[in-house]
Amino acid sequence: MAGFESLSLGVLLWVALVVAVAGFVQGALGLGFPIVATPLIALTTDMRSAVILVLLPCLAAVAANVVKSGSLREALAEFWMMPLYMLIGAAIGTRLFIIAPQFPFSLLLAAMILLYLNLDRLGRADWTFLKEHRRLFGVVFGVAAGMSEGTANVAAPPLLIYYLALGLTPAMLVQALNICFFVGKSTQFATLAAVGGVSATQWLATLPLVAVATVTVLYGMRVRRRLNSAAYRMWLRRALFVMALILLVQYAYARWA
Repeated sequence: MAGFESLSLGVLLWVALVVAVAGFVQGALGLGFPIVATPLIALTTDMRSAVILVLLPCLAAVAANVVKSGSLREALAEFWMMPLYMLIGAAIGTRLFIIAPQFPFSLLLAAMILLYLNLDRLGRADWTFLKEHRRLFGVVFGVAAGMSEGTANVAAPPLLIYYLALGLTPAMLVQALNICFFVGKSTQFATLAAVGGVSATQWLATLPLVAVATVTVLYGMRVRRRLNSAAYRMWLRRALFVMALILLVQYAYARWA
């Protein structure tokens, strides 16, 4: 991707629209920017260009959530180790992906999500033991999130299941999620900037998209503040279901394409 000049006006408008929608979703739910934006932008560009176009807007949307959602001190005090667990899990997951690239990791993750959603819907999920040993399970779900990122390129579902099971308030849940997302995306940006062959001109070309993402994420956060805790948790479960469907579609496409 040489810059905006290499993209047609139609593609630019599509990219801006996708970033706006992804920013709104990130603001309204506290998650979802990359899983919405990356595949939709990749429809009109190559995957590498999509990743570059999405990265700084996503980082800006995550940072806006961290700054504006409140409860940051409490979230850091309680969940500061989660990004470290994720880094360990990502190293393991990446290794597993290299060793067994044909293993249906995305299918396994989708099955885990659907199992959780059905247990929760049927009232069969008893999270008392998890709450009593939250630090131990923090290690388990943090490493699982990193492994999910390393194998299926999606970290949110294990984190979301863990935080929903703990019964966190919406503000605390968003902060706990975005602490992890911020560390992950900052690491990705540093890696691409250092050894990924992405020039300063290419990063500067995405700054207008950063502005779009910032505006729409703030609007999405206004919508989130109007939701009560029950409504917010319902929408998060729906987001998990959509993630499971996306993972299933990705697996089917990779299997039969």
